[in-house]
Amino acid sequence: LTSSPGFLTGVCGVAVGYPLDTVKVRIQTEPKYTGIWDCVRDTYHRERVRGFYRGLSLPVCTVSLVSSVSFGTYRHCLAHICRVRYGSAEAKPAKTDVTLSGFASGLVRVFLTSPTEVAKVRLQTQTQTPAQQRRRSSASGPSVPAVPAAGPPTCPVPPAGLPPGPRYRGPLHCLATVAREEGLRGLYKGSSALLFRDGHSFATYFLSYAILCERLTPAGQSQPDVSGVLVAGGCAGALAWAVATPMDVIKARLQADGQGRRRYRGLLHCVLTSVREEGPRVLFKGLLLNCCRAFPVNMVVFVAYEAVLRLTRGLLT
Repeated sequence: LTSSPGFLTGVCGVAVGYPLDTVKVRIQTEPKYTGIWDCVRDTYHRERVRGFYRGLSLPVCTVSLVSSVSFGTYRHCLAHICRVRYGSAEAKPAKTDVTLSGFASGLVRVFLTSPTEVAKVRLQTQTQTPAQQRRRSSASGPSVPAVPAAGPPTCPVPPAGLPPGPRYRGPLHCLATVAREEGLRGLYKGSSALLFRDGHSFATYFLSYAILCERLTPAGQSQPDVSGVLVAGGCAGALAWAVATPMDVIKARLQADGQGRRRYRGLLHCVLTSVREEGPRVLFKGLLLNCCRAFPVNMVVFVAYEAVLRLTRGLLT
């Protein structure tokens, strides 16, 4: 039951933050955008509201597993460390214990999320929709019934100049296409950057949450109230993304690479190329958006987490 709160926290997090995540990925991977509002306007102008939810179905389907594993790993690691060091899983953990458990949670998460992150990023950066394709085809002129001609029938030739249809028709088609064309390594593209991102950011995430909860707990109580959890969760999420953003940029670029000519040979080459072409500031693209998105998302996540955790503890006692 220690991993059961992860389902609700994951669903809440995806529901609140996905549109901003799409904007963040596009800013990080497409240099044409000058800022957040430029990306928002362009996305809405070309794809309307639907454009902000590209690739949503796969994270929603896998969020229960990923969040349960993340929070479950953290709880189990922390309990095991406390049992070994202090003789009881219920002992108060030290800050080092929380940091190590959070780091382990981030590392375990990578093996589950890498394929879904690849599909999500590829779909989020694929801007042409099937509806646009149909509109462009219909705009080429009304169809005129063909007059039968003598001789064998010929295959229809598509009108010249029309753009190709979308490369990926959905999350499962994207995963199948990547696996067929790039192999298993394609599904784990950018996983090295993902390891650096999630390991350190989850250590920061859980450590900052524990410290803030301790500071915000009223005298005479063992836990903070709802407002304290909201503030602690929001700040923990923002701090974690502040640490994660540089590797998040590199991860997104590596995973988007493959839609056409490949630019990057690996993590270090991506870092050096990006910094050389766009300056050191490129590593902080989307930082403000990440932090703004993380605050409300993780307010909801930790309130849901604490509520479900208290409920499961009550059922066990």
